Amino acid sequence: MFLKKNDKLDALVGQNSEFKGDLTTLGTLRIDGKLVGNIQADWVILGDSSYVKGDIISRGVIIGGRVDGNVIADENVEIRPKGELFGDLNTKKLSVAEGGVFEGRSIVHKDETKVIDFPNREASK
Repeated sequence: MFLKKNDKLDALVGQNSEFKGDLTTLGTLRIDGKLVGNIQADWVILGDSSYVKGDIISRGVIIGGRVDGNVIADENVEIRPKGELFGDLNTKKLSVAEGGVFEGRSIVHKDETKVIDFPNREASK
């Protein structure tokens, strides 16, 4: 999935399930059904049959179904071939597979890496 230590699934909305309301969980959330409300989780996985109407805040999101809402992900967002995102996106890393749909505005932040600055030898003379 994301990392070996995050292979555990903490919450699930099944394919024939419908949930209305905001959902918050620590850990990984998988949705295969319908959710109307906002989501806050460490990781979010949306299966091919999923539908979310609301905003998602997470470290990482995999979109296999449809999202009508905004997505904020600290690390990455992946839109799979059947995935659809209709809303704004804010993340560090974005990948959209061939066939995936993204309609909205995106802000993709570059990774802030630490740069070590060595003093110029000529400046010290």
